[in-house]
Amino acid sequence: MSHASPTWIAGVDACTSGWFIVLEEIHTGVHRHRIVDHAAALLHLPEQPAYLGIDMIIGLPDAARSGGRACDRAARTLLGWPRSSSIFSPPCRSALQANTYDDASAQNRRSHSDSVGLTKQAFNLFPKIRALDQALSPAAQQRVREVHPECSFYVLNGNTALAASKHTDEGRTHRIHLLEEAGFTDLDSALHAYARAQASADDILDAHAACYTARRMHAGTAERLPEAEPVPVDATGLRMEIWR
Repeated sequence: MSHASPTWIAGVDACTSGWFIVLEEIHTGVHRHRIVDHAAALLHLPEQPAYLGIDMIIGLPDAARSGGRACDRAARTLLGWPRSSSIFSPPCRSALQANTYDDASAQNRRSHSDSVGLTKQAFNLFPKIRALDQALSPAAQQRVREVHPECSFYVLNGNTALAASKHTDEGRTHRIHLLEEAGFTDLDSALHAYARAQASADDILDAHAACYTARRMHAGTAERLPEAEPVPVDATGLRMEIWR
C-alpha cells in the first residue's frame, strides 16, 4: 500500500526568544512545536510546510492612513468591539528605519495628511517586522501569509468574536477549549514545555490558532481580508492581506 508523503502546515507567532512555531502533518494530525531565532529560518524549516500562517505584519504602506491598511480595517469590522482593539495599524515603510520611538512616530505622521502616530506596541515589534520583511518576497507569499489570531478564533468560535480577552482566565480557557475541539489535543504539553522567558502562554495559543488557519489555507477554505480584488500591494510587491 502506498502512503502519501508527509504534508506539513504551520502557524507562527513572535515570542520573546524568537518565533514560536506549531507544525501539523495534514494526513496524520501529528503536531510538533519549536522556537527558531531568526525570521529567515521560517522559510527553511525541515518540514517545508505547504502553508505557513504568521501573526506578524506583512506588507507596509508608503503612507500611514487613519485605520491602517484595508485588511486592518476589514479585520476590525469583522471582529467588532472590543476584539477589534487587538488589530493595530502598521508603520509606514519609511518609519520602519527609525531607531527611536519619537523619530518613528514623527515619520509616520509626516507620511500622510491624516498625521497618524504610532503605538508603542507597534514600535516594539519593529525588529520582528523588519526581519520578516527582509526575508519575504512576493513569491514566498504564496505560502507564507499574514494571519491574526483573533480572526482565527473568530472562525473557530462559529464566526463569532470571542467575548473575553485572551489576557483573562475566562478568555484563555475558552481559547484552549476551541483549539482542543479543533484537534490540538497535545496543547497542554506545548504550554508546559517552555519557560515564560522563551514564550508566553498567549504566544503558544496564538501560534496554534495561526496553524488552524494554515490548515484552512491547505483545504482551500481560508478567507482573505479584504475580500475585494485587486489586493493592495506595497512598494516591494508584497500583498497586504490577512487570512482567516
